[in-house]
Amino acid sequence: MVQRERAFRGISTRLVIHYLEGLGGEAESETHVVGPDWTVDIDTEKVTITSTIQLTEVQLTFEGDEEVLDELIPTFAQKAMRAGG
Repeated sequence: MVQRERAFRGISTRLVIHYLEGLGGEAESETHVVGPDWTVDIDTEKVTITSTIQLTEVQLTFEGDEEVLDELIPTFAQKAMRAGG
């Protein structure tokens, strides 16, 4: 099992969970999604872009076999980018 961390801006945790469920996961809470052979922990924080602009950054910790994550993370990232993150 390996862990990989990724951060996405401009996407809500609701959409993160929706996309992960679309990839075969099941939300156990607002911060944890379990897939058939992977898990994702979700954390958020506000990041300052300029003195007047803040965005929510969603930090994801993926855990699973390397081969599984090699497919899951790019597929998720494509969905997240379409959401504006």
